[in-house]
Amino acid sequence: MTKFKELGLKDEILKAIEEQGFEEAFPIQEACIPVLLSGRDVIGQAHTGSGKTAAFSLSMLHQITPKKGIQGMVIAPTRELAMQISEEIKKFGKYTGIKTATVYGGQGMGIQLDALDRGVEIVVATPGRLIDHLKRGSIELKDIEHVVLDEADTMLDMGFIDDIQFILDLTPEERTMSLFSATMPTEILRLSEEYLQNPKQFLLDADDLSGEGIDQSYLVIKDRDKFDYLIDFIKKVKGQVIVFCSTKYRTRDVAKFLHQEKFDAVAIEGDMSQHRREQSMAKFRSGKADILVATDVASRGIDVPRVELVINYDVPNQDMVYFHRIGRTARAGAKGQAITFVSYSSVGDWNLIKRQIKTDLKDLNKEMGIEVSIPDPLKRQIPARRYGGSGGGRSSYSRGSRYGGYGRSDRNRDSDDRGRDKKRYGGGGRNRYGGRSKW
Repeated sequence: MTKFKELGLKDEILKAIEEQGFEEAFPIQEACIPVLLSGRDVIGQAHTGSGKTAAFSLSMLHQITPKKGIQGMVIAPTRELAMQISEEIKKFGKYTGIKTATVYGGQGMGIQLDALDRGVEIVVATPGRLIDHLKRGSIELKDIEHVVLDEADTMLDMGFIDDIQFILDLTPEERTMSLFSATMPTEILRLSEEYLQNPKQFLLDADDLSGEGIDQSYLVIKDRDKFDYLIDFIKKVKGQVIVFCSTKYRTRDVAKFLHQEKFDAVAIEGDMSQHRREQSMAKFRSGKADILVATDVASRGIDVPRVELVINYDVPNQDMVYFHRIGRTARAGAKGQAITFVSYSSVGDWNLIKRQIKTDLKDLNKEMGIEVSIPDPLKRQIPARRYGGSGGGRSSYSRGSRYGGYGRSDRNRDSDDRGRDKKRYGGGGRNRYGGRSKW
């Protein structure tokens, strides 16, 4: 592997890298940094935890001049990811004199305006709040030399394409741009064709969905039994644990029951205020909390090296979501463990995900001698009052369920900072900036 000092980075950047205990570059860093330093655009495709944040951060820090205005901009889909990227840039730029500001929805505008007024060279932002600053003139992009779109596929899924196009149209034509994405859907490729100039493509690990370094297993159980097994697995772990749930209601329930069992647990979900979310993440990062219970809104914005176990309390509805979840453990080449709880109703979804896992997968039912008896839906009689109400007792879907979802399906996921337009940009309709959408 190539050492960082062989990539041509400034001594003050190498000093910060060495302080963090890094010596050799990861493949995505070894591939992208020299190209970005040469001024050529880059498209990078790599799975989570591969080191792409350092790939674009180090090259940007190397080329930016302190005290000459905003020269670098990183756009990320969620506030958690934006804050994570900012922290990484600050660590790498510790001795450069380069300042970074983070702007995102949910935080008071005044705090961000104060940071911008003190003078910064790099802005890390979510699209919606960045547009707010652009419209009020607190951020100008005329001197931008480096633009990064991180987790581009997530921004597509969250309906940010028009926002991204609006922002990029305000940047100078002469700038270095990089786009990083775990997958490359057609809309992202179209975006890259329009805004990137002769980009060098690095499709590293594009087909590798193995979750290398992660001991993966699953357990098929009744939904009402999940919490008891959750406690059993957590008690066996010495490090930190992340529990992913499909809905904000489930997240609240699981966090509440963990508190009742005297565990130091914190939660992150879409309806929480930004202050409370930051408090939760601060406690988890510092080690004051051992367990983080989160919705998928946080699956791409958590980078805590001590996470030993990830538990999928609910099966995600996409294979890429699964790999982003379990990628919160085994960071930077470490080892980790991931366990997925599969309720009877989620067996079909889990079977689809299993086909994409290209490493050993443990069946805990066999190891633990737990028999699985999945009812045949064609033979099952549906009670007249299945979804609660008076009479007929309480169902697993009603508010009275100990572990249930308050009458909501696991499919009803919460949103996070999704901009102002929740529509998917199709059909050539008018967007909110007065132009016609291309997608």
